[in-house]
Amino acid sequence: MLTLLHTSPAHVPVFEVLRDREHPGLEMRHVVHEELLARARSGGPGAAGSEVAAVLAAAVGEGGATVVLCTCSTIGAVAEAYGARLGVPVLRLDRPMAAAAVAAAPERDTVRIAVVATVDSTFGPTCDLIREEADAAERRADIRTVPAEGAWKHFEDGDRDGYLDRVARTVDAITGVDVVVLAQASMADATARTRDDRTAVPVLSSPGPGLRAAAAAVRQR
Repeated sequence: MLTLLHTSPAHVPVFEVLRDREHPGLEMRHVVHEELLARARSGGPGAAGSEVAAVLAAAVGEGGATVVLCTCSTIGAVAEAYGARLGVPVLRLDRPMAAAAVAAAPERDTVRIAVVATVDSTFGPTCDLIREEADAAERRADIRTVPAEGAWKHFEDGDRDGYLDRVARTVDAITGVDVVVLAQASMADATARTRDDRTAVPVLSSPGPGLRAAAAAVRQR
């Protein structure tokens, strides 16, 4: 069984719809711990380490998870690091997206990547992940961080349209890159709101590729 670890209940219906559309029959369980993101934002991702470890242990021991997918990009590295101790795969939702970003613009020696996020705590883990994937691919990555100013307040207020519109406007203003990465799962639907006339640069999001990787891992167990 696949267990998804979320730091917002808003992600649950998103992945239910995605599962039903692309992976019918995949057995999923959701666990939501909003306090993990709050702790990581205030003290850095490592500050939530013990709590993340406890949540993962419960998901495996009590919940019967054979694979865990962490959908929060801020604590993704922390969750992934505990996987080896648990004996089951603990995957980062954003790793397949990062690999795809690094593979963009194969004709260039250096791939120019814009990372868009709505909370600052996401930039460090996401950029570190992209650099890790770039090193593995023996490529150079020129990473630019672009905050979607004011968007997070809309998310906290439950204003999904306002949130996605802010993200889309931020993406529309980006120039001079080969690929744009939407660092948080909550931002994925903003891709449909970007201008049709913008330069044809890929805008990558994490839910689809991440869930595909997790579903494949479940099949291999």
